[in-house]
Amino acid sequence: MKDESGIGKDIAGASHTAPETVHEAYAFACMKCGHGWEQDYEIQHLEYADGKPLIVYYEDGERVPSPLTRPTCRFCDGHLVRIMRSGRVSKAEAALPHH
Repeated sequence: MKDESGIGKDIAGASHTAPETVHEAYAFACMKCGHGWEQDYEIQHLEYADGKPLIVYYEDGERVPSPLTRPTCRFCDGHLVRIMRSGRVSKAEAALPHH
């Protein structure tokens, strides 16, 4: 949708011309159950009409809450989750002996 200035409006009234999109990946480890996983995100950096930043996360094309604010374990739904740079979980899994 466009307002009278011709600038598009997006999520929650955020203004944008062309959102900056970046790709980031994180590794997660649940401190409650020990489950580890990695996830890639597409992140759009937008601005509200008043100039405040709005950061929107997408996972596989679906909008999701920021994994940095209240991460949730995909296995036990726990919230005591450590966030690390990507590759940490896959590197640890590769070091485990496979039977």
